[in-house]
Amino acid sequence: MTTEVTSFTGAGPHPAASVRRITDDLLQRVEDKLASFLTAERDRYAAMDERALAAVDALTDLVTSGGKRVRPTFCITGYLAAGGDAGDPGIVAAAAGLEMLHVSALIHDDILDNSAQRRGKPTIHTLYGDLHDSHGWRGESRRFGEGIGILIGNLALVYSQELVCQAPPAVLAEWHRLCSEVNIGQCLDVCAAAEFSADPELSRLVALIKSGRYTIHRPLVMGANAASRPDLAAAYVEYGEAVGEAFQLRDDLLDAFGDSTETGKPTGLDFTQHKMTLLLGWAMQRDTHIRTLMTEPGHTPEEVRRRLEDTEVPKDVERHIADLVEQGRAAIADAPIDPQWRQELADMAVRAAYRTN
Repeated sequence: MTTEVTSFTGAGPHPAASVRRITDDLLQRVEDKLASFLTAERDRYAAMDERALAAVDALTDLVTSGGKRVRPTFCITGYLAAGGDAGDPGIVAAAAGLEMLHVSALIHDDILDNSAQRRGKPTIHTLYGDLHDSHGWRGESRRFGEGIGILIGNLALVYSQELVCQAPPAVLAEWHRLCSEVNIGQCLDVCAAAEFSADPELSRLVALIKSGRYTIHRPLVMGANAASRPDLAAAYVEYGEAVGEAFQLRDDLLDAFGDSTETGKPTGLDFTQHKMTLLLGWAMQRDTHIRTLMTEPGHTPEEVRRRLEDTEVPKDVERHIADLVEQGRAAIADAPIDPQWRQELADMAVRAAYRTN
């Protein structure tokens, strides 16, 4: 099994090209680890039942459908910057586990958001719902599709735990915090959408717990701990939380104003699902009609976009992203790591916030 992955480290010129090479080498080992793991699972279920095989294949298709591997990259970079041994298979297993957890979260997110597309392809629950319809099976096709989607998402979660169990034991405490936080953050996100009240503080908390810590802060600290450098935790936490919030805010802007052909998923889902992002929270405080516009029947995402632009909140969010990037870069300016890795982390802050290579 092979997959083409868009490396988060980028491919352009860099004064420390060796830093990129060693990171990319480890990321390729992560791909190989995921491929061999899923191939072994497919072989295990091949003789059991075609339905079991189809579930593994659906998961494999999503894992291999492309992605920036942001969480593995931060984990590996945190590890290498801390002086970790690039030949240790344990860090590869930890990074692979992080990617598998992310895939689990994507599958469940798509169900919660009622999204029909992920990475330019139908989502797993949509595929199974269509399968139900095409065969004329009993019961509700939507319920069937979402049920199978939940189970395949759970399968990815189990696989992520199995992979991380092969990592250095020092990563486990941070891993368990990460797993619990991403679920708590999701609960807060769903509740905030249901309540639909303008509460920027809650929106920032959700962004921090659901995305910031999960995407950058805790993967970095997992890497440092794997390298036996817990002394780096404070700098990595400050950097990770600032850059992680910027990363989530960019997602919010892409959902509101992005191009689905570039993002690989439908835009405007935050509007239709009443997600209380910081963007919407700030905008609703300035223009109360936005709440009415989003909740009344017949509104279009384009109407909401125009109203948001009128508030000039998107510009404020862009400024906030820029401030967060600078906070992150400052947090590791004096960190006790090699200057090349310090520069790499500074560059990664920009790439995470602006989705540049």
